[in-house]
Amino acid sequence: MTASTIQFSGLVSFTIAILVYFAGAGLNKAVKPLARWNIPEAVTGGMLAALVTLLVHQVFSTALTFDLQARDMLLLYFFSGIGLNARLSDLLTGGKPLIILIVLTVGYLVLQNVIAIGSVAALGLPQGLAPLLGSVSLVGGHGTTIAWAPIIAARFDLTGAMEVGIAAATLGLVVASLMGGPIAGLLLKRYRLEGPSAPDPVVGLQAHDSGQDAGKITYVDILSTLLVLNVAILLGLVLDGLMEAVPIKLPLFVLCLLSAIFITNTVPRVLPRVPWPTRTRALALISDLSLNIFLAMSLMSMQLWTLGGLGAALVVVLALQALGAAVYILFIVFPAMGRNYQAAVLSAGFTGISLGATPTAIANMTAVTRVHGPAPTAFIILPLVSAFFIDIVNAVAIGFMVR
Repeated sequence: MTASTIQFSGLVSFTIAILVYFAGAGLNKAVKPLARWNIPEAVTGGMLAALVTLLVHQVFSTALTFDLQARDMLLLYFFSGIGLNARLSDLLTGGKPLIILIVLTVGYLVLQNVIAIGSVAALGLPQGLAPLLGSVSLVGGHGTTIAWAPIIAARFDLTGAMEVGIAAATLGLVVASLMGGPIAGLLLKRYRLEGPSAPDPVVGLQAHDSGQDAGKITYVDILSTLLVLNVAILLGLVLDGLMEAVPIKLPLFVLCLLSAIFITNTVPRVLPRVPWPTRTRALALISDLSLNIFLAMSLMSMQLWTLGGLGAALVVVLALQALGAAVYILFIVFPAMGRNYQAAVLSAGFTGISLGATPTAIANMTAVTRVHGPAPTAFIILPLVSAFFIDIVNAVAIGFMVR
């Protein structure tokens, strides 16, 4: 029987996402290990909602779909907020770690494809599945999968390439959301690491802050912060238009991040008397709201029933990929990044790079920093690696595998 579809409008989808977040917060509070493992509330609630939509699909043959326009805008607000918090000193400090992280990510991309090729050969699966179970769907995510699946299907005469790739990307996103926090928690406990105290608020505010200044945010603070964020986003849109003539295409949220970094390190110097939102509670609040609702909308909209066609052999491959990612992060990424607190935060984020997506990586890091303290450099270098450098290398790797 063909499944019917119920499409929720943008406002309804946004409202459901808020409810999903509160459901996740309630579960994290009731089930202590979830909070102890640094699982973001939006991940807990989003996964619960995705399971509900799966149940509705299986029982009533009805697919629940959501309008995600608001989600995409929230992503721009979040990364613009990250950029506004980037002081020049942070950028200078992040130079060497950025280079190291790029090298580590390229090395992992190679490892991921080796695991995929070896697993596909050992299990007797069609050769064309190797890229789809490697960096196409996992490092690349849904966007890369949609772009490359038709090419791979034609090259290898492979039926169902798109379905397999989307299913693998979806499962990878789920695993990445659940692995990042526990990995960071293990490292923090084993090496007794703790972040610095933050005199200035950054992303990852406590849900219930009882400090004496906790309530001192006015509507003027919010409006002035939104004005600066909108200017950064508008500048990013202008850059996006200019990039049409350039062969290299950057995601819009990266352009907004770069725009925000530029204006936050120039405008306050040129106009020192203009109030600026860098590391204010208003900016931290808007950033947290944007990330949590973005993640809730992303996870609640996952169509888990697409995983049903994977089969046991493909699940085994993805389990091996998850194991490979965990070993690589614990024994290579963390030591190479310095075995310190920032390295632990980046380890949580690297899980998102390796198996999920950039927002998943940021959410994993936010869950850690909310409890243990800020790591501003990590929030700058990881998006640049995962959303820019790695896409270029991944395109070369995929082209090689397809040939």
